[in-house]
Amino acid sequence: MGNSLICRTKKDAKDNGSKSKRMGKSQRKMLAEEEFLHKQALSMALHQHQLSQRFDGSMSRRIGSTSSRRHADPLANEKKLLESLEKIKFKKIVLLHGEGFGAWCWYKTIAQLEEVGLQPTALDLTGSGIDLTDTNTVTTLAEYSKPLIKYLENLPVDEKVILVGHSSGGACLSYALEHFPEKISKAIFLCATMVSNGQRPFDVFAKELGSAERFMKESQFLIYGNGKDKPPTGFMFEKQLMKGLYFNQSPTKDVALAMVSMRSTPLGPIMEELSLTPEKYGTGRRFYVQTLEDRALSPDVQEKLVRENPPEGVFKIKGSDHCPFFSKPQSLHKILIEIVQIP
Repeated sequence: MGNSLICRTKKDAKDNGSKSKRMGKSQRKMLAEEEFLHKQALSMALHQHQLSQRFDGSMSRRIGSTSSRRHADPLANEKKLLESLEKIKFKKIVLLHGEGFGAWCWYKTIAQLEEVGLQPTALDLTGSGIDLTDTNTVTTLAEYSKPLIKYLENLPVDEKVILVGHSSGGACLSYALEHFPEKISKAIFLCATMVSNGQRPFDVFAKELGSAERFMKESQFLIYGNGKDKPPTGFMFEKQLMKGLYFNQSPTKDVALAMVSMRSTPLGPIMEELSLTPEKYGTGRRFYVQTLEDRALSPDVQEKLVRENPPEGVFKIKGSDHCPFFSKPQSLHKILIEIVQIP
């Protein structure tokens, strides 16, 4: 019995040997395919990691396209850009936040601009960010803009800055252009309230929020800092509404940051009519950056602003919500660099 078992085992071994040769070829082919797919997946994962580093404000000085096929030598392009920016006379960029935000919202933009040798500064407007002023006491655009005014007043005589204003921060840009035109090299309105003479910043949002008069009477988001029997002093949207209006394309981490950092907005400054003259405001170099997935300030409204008060140049960010410093930081910083280089 033992011998017959041995014989069968030898025969089986012979048959299995020929099968294993056939299986070996098939298995080797499968293994090769699996290895190829694994390498592909690894390559894609590495590419995604590199992209995430760029979007997180990486200090690796990656400038230009994310695709090596479009730029054969990214290092050469980077060197060329750095050399170009080195020749720029005015490198200081002042970043102004919009309603509810603070200097904190520019953290990605600051890192990206510093990487290429520019000198960004983000300011907290009065009652915003870490400025301790009670927003209920801020009643005028001049008060709201005080940190910017102080900054411009302290600039050396022969120095100019580039101003970037987001959302209602655009009103502060217009105010500065009217009062300090000689201090401002360029003014960049980022999905912002680029109003005309006699307009209120709030008027720009009328399509989404209704008329100013109706908002003051009916809005559930108003704050009565001096008591219900007195006029409202500020406003702040409910969190879910903010997410839908401002952050419909933004990463969840940045939305979470905003939810714990945003503060109420003083009402007086955005209800104030601006007085803008051709001799001062009109001589400023203005640029507008449109955000095409914006729900707070729709692309149609932004287009209307540009049409009624034409700037020197218009730029568009596809896929961006009302906060491109979160949703499209790479696109935003490239546009800012491009505007900086315009003679």
